[in-house]
Amino acid sequence: MTDLLADPHLRFAPAGAAGDGPRDIVILGSTGSIGTQAIDLVLRNPDRFRVTALSAAGGRVELLAEQAHRLRVGTVAVAREDVVPALREALAARYGAGERLPEILAGPDAATEIAASPCHTVLNGITGSIGLAPTLAALKAGRALALANKESLIVGGPLVRELAAPGQIVPVDSEHSALFQAMLGGPRSEIRRFLVTASGGPFRGRTRRELAAVTPEQALAHPTWAMGPVITINSATLVNKGLEVIEAHLLYDVPFERIEVVVHPQSYIHSMVEFTDGSTLAQASPPDMRMPIALGLGWPERVPDAAPGVDWTKAHTWEFFPLDAEAFPSVPLACHVGELGGTAPAVFNAANEECVDAFLTGGLPFTGIVDTVAEVVAEALATGVVTGKTGTSGATVSAPGTSLTVADVLQAETWARARARELAARAARTASEVRA
Repeated sequence: MTDLLADPHLRFAPAGAAGDGPRDIVILGSTGSIGTQAIDLVLRNPDRFRVTALSAAGGRVELLAEQAHRLRVGTVAVAREDVVPALREALAARYGAGERLPEILAGPDAATEIAASPCHTVLNGITGSIGLAPTLAALKAGRALALANKESLIVGGPLVRELAAPGQIVPVDSEHSALFQAMLGGPRSEIRRFLVTASGGPFRGRTRRELAAVTPEQALAHPTWAMGPVITINSATLVNKGLEVIEAHLLYDVPFERIEVVVHPQSYIHSMVEFTDGSTLAQASPPDMRMPIALGLGWPERVPDAAPGVDWTKAHTWEFFPLDAEAFPSVPLACHVGELGGTAPAVFNAANEECVDAFLTGGLPFTGIVDTVAEVVAEALATGVVTGKTGTSGATVSAPGTSLTVADVLQAETWARARARELAARAARTASEVRA
């Protein structure tokens, strides 16, 4: 196990990577926000990067086929086996007569398979804890890992840390990429604390009472970033920021008490590192994910003109506010489960995914998302789900500080999802009865 997962002072040489010519890349989650921006970057830099394989869930078959054709990849992977005929047809419509179609892999393990395929770097842009297995596969195969799938670390932190070699992971989240870059300003021994910035989401400044009436349409309208629905709702509740604090703790081996969240609505400063002499280094750039993606794919070299820089010929006003933990209790709750370790973060993450779905379908109020997650976490602790004791739920999971397995994570997630759905359904019935 290493405590230097994302140390920018270290260099990692991927197993079997060629030294000359374009760098071979595998993109997981190619039809999502991270994946599409990564492909834009690759197409603009054909001398630097070459994509050998793509994976996607399977909901955007036409886009996946178009990507495969433009990039001329050898393999395409989809999680949904039922879309294979449509994908094969879409590919055939784009390739000329006599052209060889890419190999198609399908099923829940397809992304994991291509994550271990020969390449220099694997970009994991999958959303959700399903990204853990591909992360572990890439690390085990000795690939450099550009990690945008934060859930890999959240739910399987000890597993990832055990496999990762020093410098093997380069973070792609804008906040962790910013920390990664700011850390270049001095040795780790001189770092005092991390300051992780948050836009505050669309509801910055609202009280908890005001947040109770927020609708899904309002929560999906993020003021700065264009993201998928789950990440957008997580940004509105600041659950995303809580997950990022856990991720920073695991990536950089910094105690939770030395990681603070600062609200910065303009989203130009992506995070900061404060050193022991009082100096603070900040990484600043317009809110554009192509920059951290480029750093993840090209490290230790930067990719010129990956994204526009700050226009210093114009006036700027950048604001900073303390976090309102009363209105947004998700961050302290995330820190709590992060300190518990073991499978507690997996319980937190899985319960949140279910609660976000319940909110989007009208089963929970906005404030009910984090309230229900907190209830699931509390029950997990009370019944022994995250202490290694068999509780009334019948679930037994590794205790904090003990050996963790993938089976432990899956068991904890299964319990948390089921319990979150039960609590959300109960809340929906109660609300219906009150309205009646």
